[in-house]
Amino acid sequence: MSMSDPIADLLTRIRNAQMVAKVSVSVPASKVKVAIAQVLKDEGYVDGFKVVQEGGKSELVIALKYYAGRPVIERIERVSRPGLRVYKGSESIPQVKNGLGVAIVTTPRGVMTDRKARATGVGGEVLCYVA
Repeated sequence: MSMSDPIADLLTRIRNAQMVAKVSVSVPASKVKVAIAQVLKDEGYVDGFKVVQEGGKSELVIALKYYAGRPVIERIERVSRPGLRVYKGSESIPQVKNGLGVAIVTTPRGVMTDRKARATGVGGEVLCYVA
C-alpha cells in the first residue's frame, strides 16, 4: 500500500514514540527523511540516527532525546502537505517561537533550517515546524 504523505508519517511516529517514552523510532527510509533527521540531529532535537538495511528495504532508526524525563521536542507539526504545498521566499520564511524553534525547509540547496535558509538567501517549501 502506498502512503500519500510519508513525511507526515515520520513526524507522527516521532510524536507518538515520545508520548510513550520510547528510546528510538523506526520508519521506512528515504533521502528526504534522512535529511530531516540530519537537521533534527544538528539542532539537538534527537540523539542520532542510522539507516539499516533489512531484507532489501532500508529503515531509518532515530534515537530520541529526553531532558529531565520530558521529550526535547515539545511540538512537531507538518506545514506543507500534498494537498496544500507551502512555499516561501527567503525573506518570508516564518520564525518558530520567535527563533526558539526551527522551521525545516527544503530548498534547491538541500534540506535546512529557516535560519540557514535566510542566511544563504534561498527560499523553498516549508516542511514542518519543530519546537
